[in-house]
Amino acid sequence: MTTLVAPARPVSIGLTGTTSLLRLAARRDRVLVPVSAFGLAAFVALSAQATFALFPDLKSALASMASTLANPALVAMYGPISSLGIDSIATLKSVLLGGVFLALLAYVVVRRHTRTEEEAGRLELLGAGVVGRRAALTAAVLLGTSAVLLTVVLTVVWSVAVGLDPAGSVALGVSWLVMGLSWVGVTAVAAQLTSSTRGTAAWSLGALAVAFLVRAVGDTAADDSPARFLSWLSPLGWGVKVSPYGANRFWVVVLGLLLYVVLVAAAYLLLERRDLGSGVLPSRAGHERSTIGTAGALTRRLARGTLLGWVIAYVILGLVLGSIAGSIETFVDSPEVADMLRSMGGDAGSITDIYFATELHFAAVGASALAIALVTRMHTEETTNRLEALLATPVRRVSWALGHVALAVVASAVVMVVSTTVAGLVHGADAGDIGGTVARLTGAALSTLPAVWVVMACALLLYGALPRFTGLAWAALIVFLLLGEFGDLLDLPQWLVDLSPFTHLPALPGGTFEWAPLVALTVVAAALGAVGVAALRRRDIG
Repeated sequence: MTTLVAPARPVSIGLTGTTSLLRLAARRDRVLVPVSAFGLAAFVALSAQATFALFPDLKSALASMASTLANPALVAMYGPISSLGIDSIATLKSVLLGGVFLALLAYVVVRRHTRTEEEAGRLELLGAGVVGRRAALTAAVLLGTSAVLLTVVLTVVWSVAVGLDPAGSVALGVSWLVMGLSWVGVTAVAAQLTSSTRGTAAWSLGALAVAFLVRAVGDTAADDSPARFLSWLSPLGWGVKVSPYGANRFWVVVLGLLLYVVLVAAAYLLLERRDLGSGVLPSRAGHERSTIGTAGALTRRLARGTLLGWVIAYVILGLVLGSIAGSIETFVDSPEVADMLRSMGGDAGSITDIYFATELHFAAVGASALAIALVTRMHTEETTNRLEALLATPVRRVSWALGHVALAVVASAVVMVVSTTVAGLVHGADAGDIGGTVARLTGAALSTLPAVWVVMACALLLYGALPRFTGLAWAALIVFLLLGEFGDLLDLPQWLVDLSPFTHLPALPGGTFEWAPLVALTVVAAALGAVGVAALRRRDIG
């Protein structure tokens, strides 16, 4: 008798089609990743150049800043300075904040090509073809890792080119590498735990917030306090512990790589324990009856987690700004620093007024990011087919879109007012005039909103007319930031600087309030928004 033996099937590890998915993901992010990498590298290089132009030598820098570098509020926000060298002073704000921004880039890339694709149903369609189960996650992790590496390499090269110490610049790259790769892994795990993009955002961004707070507590604790050890429990703390332009602890990269490997491995294990379209953690059942009766109420309900997180962040920002304001007079006792602040925040009022004007302009950039996030949420609702189901009811697309716009307008104003109210309470208590300080700062915060509306309108225009390029709104914000905040310091052509809406904001508090530029910005925002809504009304959904 002859026994027939079936040929053995090759063992599949589920990576079939990874290369194709990686190419597709890279094509979709061909603008987002390079622009973000360039913007973060420019953040370091341009800040360093401005510092070198401001302080001709280390002695003048220390004479102006020594009393402020140890301020607990400054340490909580930017981390401890690595050394008292001119290079570390030039990159004081860049090390930690740049690493946080890089972590956000890693989060956006990995979430977009894992949970977002899965929630939209596109991953299920691809999985019906010759695509392995692990291919999508692998492609997302590889693209996120590549985005981090590209940013790090570009930053190191540009930092050396502007005159920063080569060894310290490589250490800065190591610091960012630790933080960026950590959030590639964190987001990969978060995408397996939940069944929605909002859940992934809550886990990943929540972990980022916790890591920042744990590091802040550790960095601001007394030298002999056990709480100092908390800095070593946070990946952001690891990035700070690299100490670029100081101790240059290159070995810390081992911690980041180990966490990256462990988290990515955990993501693959969790992937095998869930069904496509679901998460490891069970979804909470909804109520049998809902009190939501309008599209606007639904929009607000879906955004409440995002709004809560931003309000908390701006409360912390207000505490930091109000705490630092008390020592700003000693910080700017040199004419060079005063000239820099005046070039960035205006030349009217006291030094403290100029300081608040400068910081409020940066806070307005953050509020613009919130407005973009709320407006571009419409694109997510459309691509996941939830909008189509909503429009099958009496809801109309224009009223639905205007609900998102109204929420973005109100939310951006709320976070600015919350921040200045807290800062006014803290600084006003020291100055003995709480009510007057809060009122002046609140008025200054409201004067920045027209610029925020212009940025929001750009996002609305892109979504309405060119939905495929909605993500370019983030690139526009980066360009506006670089032009508006660093254009004068770098002596860029005035016509180029004027393209940023932040350039036209009044220098408040302390400066002269002028209606004309604010009215002009409001008109521009209204015009761009109207074109975006009209385009949305005329095009097909989906």
